[in-house]
Amino acid sequence: MSGFGAPLPSFAELAPGIRRLVAPNPSMMTGPGTNTYLFGSDAVAVLDPGPVIHSHLQAIEAAAAGNIRWVLVTHTHRDHSPAAAVLAKRVGAELLGRPAPEGGHQDMTFAPDRILEDGDCLNVDGIDIEAIRTPGHASNHVCYRHAEQDWIFTGDHVIDGSTVVINPPDGNMKDYLESLEKLKRRYPVALAPGHGDLINDPQRLVDWIIAHRLERETKVLLALRANPRLTSMELVPHVYADVDKKLYGWAERSLLAHLIKLQADGLALVTNDCWVAVE
Repeated sequence: MSGFGAPLPSFAELAPGIRRLVAPNPSMMTGPGTNTYLFGSDAVAVLDPGPVIHSHLQAIEAAAAGNIRWVLVTHTHRDHSPAAAVLAKRVGAELLGRPAPEGGHQDMTFAPDRILEDGDCLNVDGIDIEAIRTPGHASNHVCYRHAEQDWIFTGDHVIDGSTVVINPPDGNMKDYLESLEKLKRRYPVALAPGHGDLINDPQRLVDWIIAHRLERETKVLLALRANPRLTSMELVPHVYADVDKKLYGWAERSLLAHLIKLQADGLALVTNDCWVAVE
């Protein structure tokens, strides 16, 4: 990720019953830090408590005033979920989300008490929080819709000021684009991302992300036709000439995700890690 905007305040009341705390883990990949959201007052649900940073956990507990009943996660990447099990154990809350898949970037400490399926709802202070399955960035990714505000809390599915890496084998570009279309069909009023500020023009942004990914896919296909039998890393300079070479490692992951999608669409083949276009 890159291109994030200005730093966010560490605490913000976004709407009645919705608060945001920003974890103190800023970086090139996390922007200002991981956003933790609190829903409700008399009974509180915490979404994405982030990595285990004790000052952040203390801030979450203080904001919730001892009323945490549920801890939710969007997905199990290490900047979003490791504090979930710690927090739930400390306060006796129920863990909700989807189990961690195998992989080096996954938080294997997350084992939900309740596995959420598409359309499942949690009632928090009389407001439904609906789970929306959105695989792509991660196979177990879930967004959450706040019914009263009609906001969707997007984790890393859509973030503010940047695009996200799709990292195979768990990340899947075809699933990601389908999940973006699914999100778009919900016509939310706003998106509350896992990194960055509230997004008040969701349709425009989602349209841009889809167009950007498809434009990049076209570049991948053209590069394949012009440079057959290259590996995904060898293709990076032909497709990501606009990207700093320091980011080529991450660019290769998204490029590979595009190649795998093209293969699924019958437009590319791979032999011994070398790719060719199917004419």
